[in-house]
Amino acid sequence: MDHPLIDLINQKIAEAERDGAFDNLPGAGKPLPREDDPENALLNRLIKENGGVPEFVSLSRELEKLREELRETSDRTRRSEIMKEMSMMDAKIDIARKAHR
Repeated sequence: MDHPLIDLINQKIAEAERDGAFDNLPGAGKPLPREDDPENALLNRLIKENGGVPEFVSLSRELEKLREELRETSDRTRRSEIMKEMSMMDAKIDIARKAHR
């Protein structure tokens, strides 16, 4: 089933073509940039343009915060908890890096 506005969309595109809205666009006549992951190209671009980072990067930032907390904490129980969290975070980072490849 077509989009309910497909006729209007096609009409607007035809009008824009007729009015020259697509003439002299940057990169016209040049090949499109090579894309490593064409199936997710749009999603990857939107994430990048909006400041998103791969999961392993954000997890690494969290790990650094845990390291800082470990340096500042003298409570043995809390230090033990932090070290467990750091160990789990290392494993998550490794998995996220492998998934990102």
